[in-house]
Amino acid sequence: MVEVTGGLEELEFRDLRRQYKAMQEEMDHAVAGVLGRSDFISGQEVQALEDKLAEYVGVKHCITCGNGTDALELALMAWGIGEGDAVFVPDFTFFASGETPANCGAVPVFVDVDRDTFNISPEALERAVKKIISDGQLKPRVVVAVDLFGQPADYGRIIPVVQKYGLLLLEDGAQGFGGDIAGRRACSFGDISTTSFFPAKPLGCYGDGGAVFTDSDDWAEVIRSLCVHGKGKNKYDNVRLGMNSRLDTLQAAVLLVKFRHFQEYELRQVNKVAEWYASLLEDIVGVPAIQEGFYSSWAQFTIVCRDRRERDGLQQELKDSGIPSMIYYAKGMHEQKAFSGRGIVPEICSNTLYLKERVLSLPMHPYMGRDDVRKVAEAAQRAGGKRIW
Repeated sequence: MVEVTGGLEELEFRDLRRQYKAMQEEMDHAVAGVLGRSDFISGQEVQALEDKLAEYVGVKHCITCGNGTDALELALMAWGIGEGDAVFVPDFTFFASGETPANCGAVPVFVDVDRDTFNISPEALERAVKKIISDGQLKPRVVVAVDLFGQPADYGRIIPVVQKYGLLLLEDGAQGFGGDIAGRRACSFGDISTTSFFPAKPLGCYGDGGAVFTDSDDWAEVIRSLCVHGKGKNKYDNVRLGMNSRLDTLQAAVLLVKFRHFQEYELRQVNKVAEWYASLLEDIVGVPAIQEGFYSSWAQFTIVCRDRRERDGLQQELKDSGIPSMIYYAKGMHEQKAFSGRGIVPEICSNTLYLKERVLSLPMHPYMGRDDVRKVAEAAQRAGGKRIW
């Protein structure tokens, strides 16, 4: 267990340097092992990582790939999603969640989110599905549910909608790996689920990486083929059109080290940091709401201010105090120029429009101490007197 004391003069948004120092000896040994063997593609660490992640999540298959965006596209390709299909995507999320359906030729349908959890609204989802059915122009096929900022989406209410209309569920767990609902872990709720190992994610490597999870033997076989140019018996026997998307052995070695620390103390510690934040900030700003029975992996700690002016003032005060912050997300998906003429918004996404003006993400990682959190809270207090509200 690494003792976290905090108190560094300079705060990092996601402190990968402090994390590396905590596991440096083990990490250097793991990387040196790969360098010594020089099996940089599909080395033994890749299979070991896939086995460990599948067991942890609680599914039969984990297929690693090049990045989280590829993971989403691989799932859609395995399902044959394409022209004439409607894919339902939360309006308040990262671009890749809607980009990948569009790249497959499908039409992303943007759905509003719940204001408290930031995740897709099951009620808005059902209204959107009904609208697409009544319009009769597209075939509803897939719901992309994103585990935004670390908390799993409300699958207890989403899955009945998916089943009612005969849809497929794709869980985008890029920010949610390590979270759970009543002990059932994120990346196990979708018919296919995905995650990202981008360095800033709850479980991140030292470059790009991703993974796909499923209980389906057939889909797993297709996805493994798609990862290597649609290979059949070998990479020179191509039975379908695929892509080149594999996790490097070096990244797998890095992740094996990080995964042990992630399980042993990082998840527990990041939840402790969230508790410190909430206790110090709950009378100053809106703090994240974690639903009963839900457990977050805290990819971000995202507060909600009264309005944009208050948010911008707080961000400036943080900057002046040497504290980094980020705005996730400044635009709704339906406002992105890339989706002009390509996406559908069945109704006004009022919660997205509300949140984009008010959210601000604060430094958040397992290696923050009480002094670090207190420094952020004191800056928030200075920005608004005693209260921002």
